[in-house]
Amino acid sequence: MNKAALEISGLHKHYGDLEVLKGIDLSASKGDVISIIGSSGSGKSTFLRCINLLETPSAGEVRLHGELIEMRTNKRGKREPVSMRQVERIRSRLAMVFQGFNLWSHMTILENIIEVPIHVLKVPKKEAIEKAEALLQKVGLYDKCAAYPNHLSGGQQQRAAIARALAVDPEVMLFDEPTSALDPELVGEVLGVMRNLAEEGRTMLVVTHEMSFAKEVSNQLMFLHQGIVEEQGDPKQVFANPSSERFKQFISSVY
Repeated sequence: MNKAALEISGLHKHYGDLEVLKGIDLSASKGDVISIIGSSGSGKSTFLRCINLLETPSAGEVRLHGELIEMRTNKRGKREPVSMRQVERIRSRLAMVFQGFNLWSHMTILENIIEVPIHVLKVPKKEAIEKAEALLQKVGLYDKCAAYPNHLSGGQQQRAAIARALAVDPEVMLFDEPTSALDPELVGEVLGVMRNLAEEGRTMLVVTHEMSFAKEVSNQLMFLHQGIVEEQGDPKQVFANPSSERFKQFISSVY
């Protein structure tokens, strides 16, 4: 049997006495598109950040294609990765697209995209540029190669951020509310790129408020409430026949 592309088991995260995640399990096969929805404060973004160790999980395991991200408890009783080298390598395989774009403002769009392939993955510059140009063509931004991020609209910046994430050939893509910082008229252009990625068979975890995307593009849905998975399954079935009262309340508030 093929190993899951991404497997999370028993994931907890607390900040002092505040427990934000209370034991989350998730398994993503290659090509799965999993939408993670829930109210503000439910733990959605924290969950994504724990997967690639931007936040250190308080307990639980994360495996990428069967490889366990190794953790230990240090002398101060804090949990930490055993190897930062492993973490950096895993992060290059788990590309993340942030709500706020996170492009480097002093670099052109092309420079943003080639930075990690050249300096982290040691890809030859000519090869990195050729790939970056192809990715910018893919997301409809080839004519913006030499532009700086602050000369682009929010939708263009987010499409550039997606191209940058694709430049490392990620095995799984993590999207943290990629459209929530955009004006409504710009949301569609970003969702269009994400739909295309889903159709290509990309494995994606998407924290989103876009219910149409969650219902129509995803093949799995996870509804978080106060750090617990309240509903999980096929999006069309879950939306049509939810079993959780919390999920019913949530749906009635967003539709």
